[in-house]
Amino acid sequence: MIPVGYMAKRVSLHPDWLQTERVMDIYSVSNCISKDFADYIPYWKHNGYWFFDSPLIIQQLAQEHSLDLSGTTLFYYEVHELEFDEAEKEWLEFEPEASFTTKVVVPAKKVLIGYDLVSFSVGTNPGCSPLSCNHLAREVKTNPHCLLDSFEQARQLLESEKFKGVEPGPYRIFAVYSVEGQVHEEAMNMTAVHTKDIH
Repeated sequence: MIPVGYMAKRVSLHPDWLQTERVMDIYSVSNCISKDFADYIPYWKHNGYWFFDSPLIIQQLAQEHSLDLSGTTLFYYEVHELEFDEAEKEWLEFEPEASFTTKVVVPAKKVLIGYDLVSFSVGTNPGCSPLSCNHLAREVKTNPHCLLDSFEQARQLLESEKFKGVEPGPYRIFAVYSVEGQVHEEAMNMTAVHTKDIH
C-alpha cells in the first residue's frame, strides 16, 4: 500500500436511504456524503494524489483562508499500488500527478478502520464510493463505517464484477485510517516535533 495523505471530513451519520442496519456512519473516501472540510482544490495545496501531505498543511490552509475545521475528523489514507480497469478486467499501474509535490508524512499512530473502493474516472481526485454512494452496502457486508473489513474482500469484489457499470472506473482500493485527535491537535503535535528537530 502507498501512503497518499490526509483529509479532514465531516462524517455523516447513517442516511435514511441507505437501508442496512449494519452501517452507523459513513467513513467513505468520497466527498459525496461525508464532505471534505472545504472545496480545497482551487488552493492548490494538495499533493499529487489530491490529498494533503500532512495535517499541518490542512491547518495552515484553514487559517490562511478562514476555513472552518470544527466538527471535522482527520483521516489518513493508503492506496493499493494498482487500479482495476473493470472494462479490461486487469490491474494497471498509476502515478501521482507529477506537477504537485508528494511527500506524505506517515502518522506515528494510526488505526485501520477498513477498506473503501473508489472510482477514479477523471484520474485526479476521488470520485464515488459505491458502497455508500450507490447503496451497495445493502448487498455487500460492511463494517459499521460502511467500509470493507479486508483488502482481500475488496479485491474479490472488484474482480467478481460486482461493481461493473455502477460508476465509471477505474477503481482503487483505499485503506482508511483514523489518527488521534482532531485536525488542529495533530497539526500542533507535528509543529512541536518540527520545532524540536530545529533545535
